[in-house]
Amino acid sequence: MNEEHVARNSDTSSTPPSWQPQAVSRPREDGNQVEQALADVRSKIYPRSVSGIYARWRIAMVFITQIVFYGLPWLQWNGRQAVLFDLGARKFYLFGAVLWPQDVIYLAVLLVLSALALFLFTAVAGRLFCGYACPQTVYTEIFMWVERHIEGDRGARIRLDEQPWNARKIRLKAAKHFVWVVLALWTGFTFIGYFAPIRALGADLISLSLGPWQWFWMLFYAFATWGNAGFMRESVCKYMCPYARFQSVMVDNDTFVVTYDDVRGEPRGGRSRRIDHKEAGMGDCVDCTLCVQVCPTGIDIREGLQYMCIGCGACVDACDQVMDKMGYEPGLIRYTSGRAIKERLSQAQVRKRLLRPRIIIYTVLLAGIAIALLVSMLTRTTLRVDVMRDRGALGREVAGGFIENVYRLQVINTDEAPLQLRIGAEGLPGMQIIVADQQGETVQVEGSANLLVPIVVRTPMAGLSPGLYDMDLTFIAESASGRNTAVTEQSSFYVPQ
Repeated sequence: MNEEHVARNSDTSSTPPSWQPQAVSRPREDGNQVEQALADVRSKIYPRSVSGIYARWRIAMVFITQIVFYGLPWLQWNGRQAVLFDLGARKFYLFGAVLWPQDVIYLAVLLVLSALALFLFTAVAGRLFCGYACPQTVYTEIFMWVERHIEGDRGARIRLDEQPWNARKIRLKAAKHFVWVVLALWTGFTFIGYFAPIRALGADLISLSLGPWQWFWMLFYAFATWGNAGFMRESVCKYMCPYARFQSVMVDNDTFVVTYDDVRGEPRGGRSRRIDHKEAGMGDCVDCTLCVQVCPTGIDIREGLQYMCIGCGACVDACDQVMDKMGYEPGLIRYTSGRAIKERLSQAQVRKRLLRPRIIIYTVLLAGIAIALLVSMLTRTTLRVDVMRDRGALGREVAGGFIENVYRLQVINTDEAPLQLRIGAEGLPGMQIIVADQQGETVQVEGSANLLVPIVVRTPMAGLSPGLYDMDLTFIAESASGRNTAVTEQSSFYVPQ
């Protein structure tokens, strides 16, 4: 890393930072904090590139998340797209599973699991998701990599923006935005590829024959990606993301967060490497402000944990490099807890405090619900039957002294293999069942399809009194092709006056 220093803060006796997340205000001499806040919103942040262990983790997470996002729609399973949320057909394909609207309970359970995971991970290590896997962070990192590759690092970008427009500036800006737009359009195309077969979608895109809604959502998502990752960046994290606002209720004194060790670092100030700063009464912080320059949200971590901090660890990498050059112990800024700073605990002592009651409760709940969901998914039947009475004729008397009721069976085969079903009924004496438009009592239901089967049930009138025989009739649908599949559904039988 190049040693680039900015003006140092002359006040080295500042109050030690508070640990709780807070919004940091920097009032101007005239006290107009509102005007200063608006200026902060309008000002552009130029994050400096940084290398280190946490930078490598961020790069790895960018590759992992984008390989999954861009690659998943192209995977095939049983001759179809492996992951497809077909809203038109109201089917969700997840590898070997086919989910129908009736499976909405699984979506509810997934939302509960996501909430519990959010509580657990935040209580353990703060905003790790924001710093490493959030789409806003990931795409901002990608767009910033393109920007640095074309325009240069922090200083070069500042100089380029400040200089008047000329041929070189136009060329660099045009090249950057061209790459950004291509990435954004590919992202929008991939996004709608989760809701329509992506291979057919690609052919339609090449021939410019996409439907109006497909064009709309591809361009809308591309525009959102280009705007959020290219321009808004930290503003999304600081002013739009609700997670930043309520994280303070999910962290405590034992949560691992990016923390500046003010006890060790203060009083801060510039110095030569040849002096003994301890004898000079100075802390380890050399006030180089590199921790601020590499921060993607532009905060100063030395002022305490703030809600704008996304926990990316860029300041940790930058500070450790400065400590190494100065010959000081690394970890002036590190992942640790507020209690560790106050009570001067070692990292081993901090880790021992991770298993506190709330963490155990979150873990047990998360594991229990996840196991229950997995068992339910693995053991669920692939056949569903809904019984609907014919409301046009509740019951009627027919020749031969029989009472006849008409039903419609909505048969859903969630498996991808065809299913031969035998339809039967029981519960009333001497009853007969007629499967309309079928030969015998079997029906063929294609894979991942549903079938509406009209059923006529007749029973001798002798011995039956008029009225509704509630839940006395049981329909049975079982596999006639050797598969261990059977479903029973109850209904009522009506005897007219």
